[in-house]
Amino acid sequence: MIGGGITGAAVLREAARRGLRATLIERDDYASGASSRSSKLVHGGLRYLKEGKFGLTRESVREREELLRDAPGLVEPIRFLMPHYPGSKPGARTLGLGLALYDRFAGRRSHRYVERDEALRLAPAIKSDGLTGAHEYGDATTDDARMVLRLLQDAREAGAHCINYTEATELIERKGRIRGAQVVDRIGKRTAHIDARVVVNAGGFAADLLRESAGAKKRLRPLRGSHLVLPGWRLPLAQSVAFSHPRDGRPVFAYPWLGVTLVGTTDVDHDDDPRSEPFISPEESAYLLEALAHQFPSSAVAARDCIASYAGVRPVVDSGAKDPSKESRDAAVWDERGLITVTGGKLTTFRPMAMATLHAAAKRLGRVDLRERPAFERTAPPDASSLDATQLRRLAGCYGSAARALLAQTPEGDREPVGGSMVLWAELRWAARHEQVVHLDDLLLRRTRLGLIAPQEHERHRERLRAICRDELGWSDERFEREAADYRDLHARHYGAPA
Repeated sequence: MIGGGITGAAVLREAARRGLRATLIERDDYASGASSRSSKLVHGGLRYLKEGKFGLTRESVREREELLRDAPGLVEPIRFLMPHYPGSKPGARTLGLGLALYDRFAGRRSHRYVERDEALRLAPAIKSDGLTGAHEYGDATTDDARMVLRLLQDAREAGAHCINYTEATELIERKGRIRGAQVVDRIGKRTAHIDARVVVNAGGFAADLLRESAGAKKRLRPLRGSHLVLPGWRLPLAQSVAFSHPRDGRPVFAYPWLGVTLVGTTDVDHDDDPRSEPFISPEESAYLLEALAHQFPSSAVAARDCIASYAGVRPVVDSGAKDPSKESRDAAVWDERGLITVTGGKLTTFRPMAMATLHAAAKRLGRVDLRERPAFERTAPPDASSLDATQLRRLAGCYGSAARALLAQTPEGDREPVGGSMVLWAELRWAARHEQVVHLDDLLLRRTRLGLIAPQEHERHRERLRAICRDELGWSDERFEREAADYRDLHARHYGAPA
């Protein structure tokens, strides 16, 4: 398995659950690509109904329902409000019909129409001029990076192996078929050959690089989606607000997530090197701020109010559409001489994508158990009188069977949150000890999300963080200072507030 994002992690887990010997390598850190930079939504995709993608929407809604059932604390319900104004699209009647179909796929009713006054009570900051009413409906949200790590944890428990900071530099070919890869440990600089009956290419938007090295033609169109992060108090929302951008009608969301407010997303062609870190452009920042000014005029949100930003690149199959937003989000699986590439799709549908990959692999592996399994094995929340039910539910969802050990193996004093965030010091210690942390950004951007939701806390608690890295990672003071300087530079360039 090449690629440690949501798709590679899902394929690894499904393979391991079925008794297959499987190893995953990731060039950088797990979830360091689009899988930690998504919109954090587990949703059916209302806009796909407008495009006639009924199958994709049905599959996504059903996956959302299973994840809500099987992964409480990791996947949580969220309410959306979509306001209506004269001439806005979709109109109230059209949206109502779409939401009725949405609910039918889910097997339960979650939508309703609300009049103008109630819409303003639900979201007081939205534009009131011309407001005629709104539709309210349900979807779900997640911590995308923790989702990847939970899948990898489950895969390891089932016998799989996964290694980060290890790059596939060359495919091994025998008798016209791909039979493995030469890999390089980017930290220790060691090389090795890994033989495999099937090589799965789940490299995200960089997957074409591996395919081209095997003689295949480029088929992907990398599209960048960027987000702004606001402190929760600056644009307080009890629920998400979905609306159309005044310039081009594209859907934009503002939604509460882990104590902050996220605003996204854009959809533009990304032409940079696949191995470089993406970041929000000034044009994208202005685009999102324009959307906020339109929908929340009294809030007067400006670039200076943002505490962070992030950009992810979607691996979309290129159909030649002129408008990036018109490209299909359908998943694709290609078997090219034993190199099985899985790409496209969306966060919500990681499990069907993994199963489609296993079906393709089974043609080369022979008999494989392809029966459906639960999305996740539900885990009861751990016991800890010092934490409330919400925190315990989140720990059970994000860490699964390890949640109890996380609390049991860390000092009582580590059960307090880092600053005003939802992250516990215990999570930082656990991640450093057990989750293959190599650099400080692994710990602050992906094992926890402090770099997005509380970007100043690592400086405010510098000595406590230094002590954890010393005790759990064996870092000297010099190593910590180098890592801290590298992290500050990385965050400023790729995750900082827009200028």
